[in-house]
Amino acid sequence: METFDPRRAIAVEHAALVADLRDLTDEQWARESLCEGWTVHDVTAHLGAGMTIGAFGWIVSILRAGLRPDVHNRRQIARFARSTPAETLERFAALGTGHGDPVRLPSGDSAAWLGELIVHGEDIRRPLGLEYEPAPEALAEVARFFASRDFAVNSRSQVKGLFLRATDTDFTTNDPDLPTVEGPLLALVMLMAGRPAHLDRVSGPGVPELRHRLER
Repeated sequence: METFDPRRAIAVEHAALVADLRDLTDEQWARESLCEGWTVHDVTAHLGAGMTIGAFGWIVSILRAGLRPDVHNRRQIARFARSTPAETLERFAALGTGHGDPVRLPSGDSAAWLGELIVHGEDIRRPLGLEYEPAPEALAEVARFFASRDFAVNSRSQVKGLFLRATDTDFTTNDPDLPTVEGPLLALVMLMAGRPAHLDRVSGPGVPELRHRLER
């Protein structure tokens, strides 16, 4: 069996998102993503900024923002974005090809960045009605990471006291005696990342509690 390579998975998710962004209209680029207040263009620039900031750059940026993530994120979006979405996309697409900005991830934990690409890719695709399913191995890697710790999002805390079970692959987390939330693994990943838009894809006695946590 081939060993899972998170770096390869990152490259696959990046390429898939670039392909989905290629034919967007100006109206689609301006549409609000699942990240409240951020357009599709904003999220693309956010991902590009994250792939080029490096650990030291991230520390400097967040300190200069007074430890305010919103300020840090807005500044980084402005740093990476170009004057048009098409230009931003070309800069984003060139990452890792040797013809654009060098890739400098803010964390050495590949699962964390794989999660960023998968979650923000879905933040973009769902409002646009674009269907995409990441590789099961990549989703499982992110699901395990999110269930094990609070990192960029409070994913572990989000599902504390709930039993999550994927209906399309072999993934569970927490005690099976706890109230159950079950559904496709992509939906579970998005819910752990704090995206209530995916509540319509899950079921089980634990859903009301998860809804309360996500919508409060």
